[in-house]
Amino acid sequence: QVQLVESGGGLVQPGGSLRLSCAASGIIFNINAMGWYRQAPGKQRELVALHTSSGSTNYADSVKGRFTISRSNARNTVYLQMNSLKPEDTAVYSCYADVYSPRLASYWGQGTQVTVSS
Repeated sequence: QVQLVESGGGLVQPGGSLRLSCAASGIIFNINAMGWYRQAPGKQRELVALHTSSGSTNYADSVKGRFTISRSNARNTVYLQMNSLKPEDTAVYSCYADVYSPRLASYWGQGTQVTVSS
């Protein structure tokens, strides 16, 4: 019923910036929350940032002060602005959303690769 499509990943040098986008489409009554997870090779998936319907945000300690999550309700889109990128930020970043469609359910995007390397 709902699809999440990410974009914006790629290769960037340490200290550089990227902006990820995730657009939700389908039968959407409301989006309760949208956010980003990441998984590096050999590591567990971790929450990077989350934006709730109330406007609150949560960030992993490792990205606080460097990453900013924002959301466009009209476009059902969430963004992740990533600044001062470090090699340890290298991972597959996946969009996550809790969507009323009309019942609340969780959805995942296909993932987009972010590689931070010189």
